[in-house]
Order: sequence, then C-alpha cells, then structure tokens
Amino acid sequence: MEPRLLAALVLAILTVVVIVLRTRLDAFFALLFAALVTGFVAGAPVAEVVEAVTTGFGDTLGSIGIVIGLGVGLGKILEVSGAADALARAFVRALGTGREDWAMGGTGALVAIPVFCDSGFVIMNPLARSIARSRRAGYVTLALTLGCGMTLTHHLVPPAPGPLGVAGILGADVGGLVLAGLAFTVVLLPVVVGYARWIGPKLEGSLLPEVRRAVYGRAPSGGSCAPAGEGAKEPDGGPAPALGTPPRDGKPHRVGPLLAMVPLLVTLLLMIANTVVTAVGERGAESGGDAPPSAVQSVVMFLGSPVVALLVGLVLAVYVLLPRWTPRSQVDDWLSEAASSAGLIILVTGAGGALAEVLRGFHVSDTLAAVIASWGLPGVLVPFLVASLVRLAQGSGTVAMITAASVSAPLGPELHVSPLLAAIACCTGAMVFSYFNHSYFWVVTRLTGLDGTAALRGWSGITTAVWLASPPLLLAAGTFV
Repeated sequence: MEPRLLAALVLAILTVVVIVLRTRLDAFFALLFAALVTGFVAGAPVAEVVEAVTTGFGDTLGSIGIVIGLGVGLGKILEVSGAADALARAFVRALGTGREDWAMGGTGALVAIPVFCDSGFVIMNPLARSIARSRRAGYVTLALTLGCGMTLTHHLVPPAPGPLGVAGILGADVGGLVLAGLAFTVVLLPVVVGYARWIGPKLEGSLLPEVRRAVYGRAPSGGSCAPAGEGAKEPDGGPAPALGTPPRDGKPHRVGPLLAMVPLLVTLLLMIANTVVTAVGERGAESGGDAPPSAVQSVVMFLGSPVVALLVGLVLAVYVLLPRWTPRSQVDDWLSEAASSAGLIILVTGAGGALAEVLRGFHVSDTLAAVIASWGLPGVLVPFLVASLVRLAQGSGTVAMITAASVSAPLGPELHVSPLLAAIACCTGAMVFSYFNHSYFWVVTRLTGLDGTAALRGWSGITTAVWLASPPLLLAAGTFV
C-alpha cells in the first residue's frame, strides 16, 4: 500500500466537501478540482491527468447525459399538467379512511420518480393539509410520510437524476436499477410509515402557530394553504391558466389518474422489458447458444433502451397530459426550465465520471481496495459508507451518490459486488440524516411547521431510520444480485 495514493483519495473527498461548504463554487467544480488534485498528488504527469478527466467526463455523459435530460423533462410535464395531483388523490381514495399515511407515502414515492422532491412536496402538501383538516389531527404524520416517501424513490429509482447518474458511472443496467429500487422502496416504506406514526403525534404540539391555524383553523374550501403551482388546479377544478385558454365550446381539461399514469408507466415498463430480454439473451449465451436476437427481441431492446423509453414517455406526456390548446411557446418554456435544472445534474454526473477515471487510471482505487480488504468489511458497505460520509459533510444526496459511485467504480471486482448492488448501496447511503445543510430539509420542515429540535426529531429522524434499515437489505440482496 502506498500512503501517497491513499492521501490522494482522502484529499479528493476533502476537496469536494470543502469547496461545496466553504466557497461560492458548486459540486461540478468541486468534483473537477478533486479529480485534478487526485491525479497530481498521485504523481501522474499533468497531460495524463487532463486526458483522464476529459475521457471520464465524456464517457460518462455519452451513456447517461441524454437520459437525465429526458427524465427531468418528463417530470416537469407531469408536474405542470396536474398529473401528479391526480395520482395523489387517487391513492387516497383507493386506500380509504385510516390509511391516509400509507396513501401519502405511496403518493410521494410515485410522484418523486420523475419530479424533483422540492417541487413535488410543494404540490402535494396541500392535499396532506386537507386530509388532516378533515380528520382534525395527524398533519405531522402525513407530511413526514409524504416527504420521506419522495426521498425513497428520488434516491433509488430512475428516471430520478441521481440514480441515473450513479448507473452511468458504475455501468449498472438502468432497467435493473428500476426493479431493484422499486423493491427497496416497497420494503422501506413500512419503516417510513412506522416512524411517522410513532413520532407524528409527539410533534403535533410543536407545530408553528401559523401553520397550525392554516391546517386546523379556518381555511379556503379547497383545502389548499399554499400558493398553487403551475400545474395546480383552480378551486373550480379547471386547469390552471398556464395550460392555456380553452375554446368557448371546449370541455374543461382534467387529467384522471389512469391517464396520469400512462407516460410514467410506459417508460418504466419499456426499460424493465429491455432488462428482462437482455438477461434472457445473456443466459442463453452462457448455456452455449449463439443465435442472434429475434426481431421481437431486437424491437424490445431498442424501445427499452433508456434514451428511447424516456423519449417515448416525454412525447406521451406532452400529447396526452396537456390539452390541445396549450400554447407551444408555453410547452417550450417548461421544457427549457427542465433543461436548465437538468444541466447542473448532468455536469455533476460527468465530473463524477472524471473523478472515477482518475482514481482508476492512476491506481488509487487499487490502494483503496487493499485497505478495504484489511478491514474485513462486506464490499457492499463501502459505497454505502462513502455516500453516508459525504452526505453528512455537505448535505446534497445527489453529490453524495455521485461521489460514492466515483470512488467505487474503479474498485470493480475487488469489492466482489455487482454494479447494480453497488449502485443501490450508493443511493441508500445518501439518505442519512437530512439536516440543516440540505435544501429539502428546509422545504419539508418549513411547510410542515416544525422548527428546532422538533424538525430534527421528525425529518432528520425519519431519514435516518430509513438509512439504518438499508444495510441489512443490502447484505440480503447480495445473496441474490
């Protein structure tokens, strides 16, 4: 083991944390600086360091950049069309009285697959307030299950941008990650509901007075105590003005839950079908078969590739969820906003790929593998712990995932962990103890009306409960994946 190479890795992680916390630069620059620092400290020639950075950046974005852009665009259309709101109300009706917390957790998990947590929580929180007002109790429980349900799939299930970036860096199959992420979400959701049911009643007395009045006092008949978003509905149930002015003889545009499901469901099913067909083909090749894919298999593999599947979903969302009278210029504006928000995520993902290439190319990862072997830890816990440490240090789950994937990708066989399991480990590790340095912490706690220690017990506690439940699941999954 070479201390110099270990020092390079330590300095790389410290560089990310210090730049994000102490400078005006964001994670993209932090990861690039970390890649350069790693190469220089490892003793590599300057030209080779720069070449490794550009190669890793380009290779990573070549495989995942388009996918992230399309995924964010799909989420934006689901948000502004009212589809997310329709899905939430359908969940509540389907599960019935007494299971509202399960409904809110399930709604959050579904909505946050394509929609960013921050905007998704703002859209869905008025529904949680409306339910709590009708029950005269339970708002904290509903808000926490909604927020943490969103955290699960936002961290675990593509086309959420963080998991897509991790898949690109680690080379994990996106369809397989969809299946694994959904499975982990289903298993972890009871942890979310259980913790929220335990802590929620204890924190009802800690609600800020203005929020308590808004939820349980007099409120508008629609139950919405927050400004309507672009895709929100007007009190009469009609579309928001941003969707355009319907013709005089036209029927009001409403998105039902079945229609709202179509773009997202088609996208996920296409990617899953591609994974299944590819796995069947690989198994046939291992058993000695060398026949090329059939015409049907080739079509499924084409349509199920992440780029094509998300493109199909985005086109469906635009033409199925939006009314025909929505101006083209407005759709262009929404997609431009989505591209703007996706841009930084794409750059961060590419910079993570650059760091991974430097770690791999200059043998830093080999040294790290030797150290890990001496610890005797299960390999799957390495990306999990790296993601946890980075998340605690700087707050962003996406940065934590990307950094952990960048460190883990070069280790390869030394960890004895498949790319898919390593990806899940990065994603679950990044959920730990959301607190003051995380923007979503403030969104959830401000809208919920929790402050100080109540916010830590509620929101920081529920995210940590999910994080604590993840290592046993990772170790169990290691026997199957």
